[in-house]
Amino acid sequence: MIYPRIYLASQSPRRQQLLNQIGVPFEVLLPLDAEKAEALEHQLPGETAIAYVKRVTQLKLTAARAQVKTARQPVHPILCADTTVVWKGEIFGKPQDADDAKRMLQLLSGHTHWVLTAIALSSGSRTHRALSRSKVRFAPLSSEQIQRYVDTGEPLGKAGAYAIQGQASAFVQTIQGSYSGIMGLPLFETAKLLHKIAEA
Repeated sequence: MIYPRIYLASQSPRRQQLLNQIGVPFEVLLPLDAEKAEALEHQLPGETAIAYVKRVTQLKLTAARAQVKTARQPVHPILCADTTVVWKGEIFGKPQDADDAKRMLQLLSGHTHWVLTAIALSSGSRTHRALSRSKVRFAPLSSEQIQRYVDTGEPLGKAGAYAIQGQASAFVQTIQGSYSGIMGLPLFETAKLLHKIAEA
């Protein structure tokens, strides 16, 4: 499959790595205002995890479209994604600091949680969307294990305070769903959306 060139509206090196893995040509579209981009990820009162991840993905896409139009950049499809970890209905976004990361990991320890990744691919006036849902079970973790992991700095900037492709892989007992979706970009769903716009 020859994929179309796209904009990846994401700061995540993991999403770049995953697109490279399946041979998608892309250009990274970084937000002009990083703080404003982070503000898009604030949860609304009473918002469910699925509604949250879909809404944030759409907000990212709207911002990316406006940025391309304002800068008069070449027109390419735009891919956006958002990933969140959900434990007992609570959304675990990126930890605010090391203490917040420890709190999340302590709650995930010995339990099963969900990882949701929403994606949106905009091409012209059409937008295609998909949602990946995966279940991850962590082994029981000691306070020392959690502290050592937090000390590596890896949990910071990661939804749920862990990176499944990093050292936290040693914590994972079972996965049901999409490994790439847990990393931040479900490749099966992404490829399907890319096929749709290539065939249009």
